[in-house]
Amino acid sequence: MENNTEVTEFILLGLTNVPELQVPLFIMFTFIYLISVVGNLGIIILILVDFRLHTPMYFFLSNLSLVDFCYSTAVTPKVMAGFLVGDKVISYDACAAQMFFFVAFATGENFLLASMAYDRYAAVCNPLHYTTTMTTGVCACLAIGSYVYSFLNASVHTTNAFSLSFCKSNLVHHFFCDVPAVMALSCSDRHINEQILVSVAGFNILSALLVILISYLFIFVTILKMHSSSGYQKALSTCASHLTAVSIFYGTVIFMYLQPSSSHSMDTDKIASVFYTMVIPMLNPLVYSLRNKEVKYAFKKVVEKAKLSLDFT
Repeated sequence: MENNTEVTEFILLGLTNVPELQVPLFIMFTFIYLISVVGNLGIIILILVDFRLHTPMYFFLSNLSLVDFCYSTAVTPKVMAGFLVGDKVISYDACAAQMFFFVAFATGENFLLASMAYDRYAAVCNPLHYTTTMTTGVCACLAIGSYVYSFLNASVHTTNAFSLSFCKSNLVHHFFCDVPAVMALSCSDRHINEQILVSVAGFNILSALLVILISYLFIFVTILKMHSSSGYQKALSTCASHLTAVSIFYGTVIFMYLQPSSSHSMDTDKIASVFYTMVIPMLNPLVYSLRNKEVKYAFKKVVEKAKLSLDFT
């Protein structure tokens, strides 16, 4: 038997080792992260303080902003530290924790997008029964169910990855502890573990995507039957933001997780990962706020109240 030493820490190789790019990338990702934090927390606060936004659609949007903030925070600060001070070492336990929270909140986004599609279906296709269909209890069950399943799913993936033995290289060819990148370092047979990863991830992505596609199929059929141009425009506007978020999220996630490991290129995986770990959490609040009149109106009211309070003081 070969005398192997079990890995106790990992080294994240990051996006690039070119010294000249470290500071510019740090500035860029700091800017992206700040927009993401301000945007997502801003939407949550807006929805909490404005009673007109206490509807199912904005309830799901506030939860989407929460998971965007959480899974971006699970990854981005460590990446920024790597650029700024060259801190690329991550302990075994910290790597497992980062993987767990990233998978949990990314899965939460997956099922919240599906819940939002069902909400849009109920609003457009059955407007007269909308208030009785999307009750507070139904919305709470959909959100809680998404979180519970997401944490169970994260437990499966993290246990599946870290049940392997790591006794060769500890160099992770990625900027965070993503499941495929960590599993690639194993010195034990990982064929079954990879099958579990693809099967579970495939079920999660495709089941949520099926709900979204069926919901929008009914929505588009209903829109085509509308004789009123104003109703047509209103139905399209309520779905446009959600469709934009869905397209960006599922495009990158399917590229990452539903291809065989032999087809993976670490460089292309890193680029795709930047989109769903950093760019998407930044884009979602921008997409929903810039394309949504009610959010813009609520923001304007908050700014006006802030100005009034400053004038009185």
